[in-house]
Amino acid sequence: MPVIRFVREGRDVDCYPGENLRDVALREGIQLYGLKGQLGNCGGCGQCVTCFVSVVDEGDSDALTARTGVEETRLRRRPQDWRLACQALVERSLLILTRPQVRLPNADARLTAARQAALPEGPTAWPAVAVADQDEDAEAATADEED
Repeated sequence: MPVIRFVREGRDVDCYPGENLRDVALREGIQLYGLKGQLGNCGGCGQCVTCFVSVVDEGDSDALTARTGVEETRLRRRPQDWRLACQALVERSLLILTRPQVRLPNADARLTAARQAALPEGPTAWPAVAVADQDEDAEAATADEED
């Protein structure tokens, strides 16, 4: 399973392959938005351009899915390592800097430390659904209806 290291927050977060970066960050309480984004954002449609993040390592450029057409249009004047969290799906472990437009105190030291520390192994697949439990529940419901 991929692990996302949020550099500004100093946190490593597990996620499943193919999960939306914005959804993971919000689920984990990671603050993606500045004031403008907190007051009004598009809810993940790629229209407001307030959830941008920076992929810290150049080698991690393929850790997210390729830029979408929305990103190409909305981020055309931004650095190539910036992505819209709402449009990016996580494929493998990577380092992310949230709100890259805001100064990061001790940026060089924090980025160096984040790059040097190995990312922990995360799960490699989605958890399996217990089919037997669902069959038992269905049988119990059927038995209740017959009584």
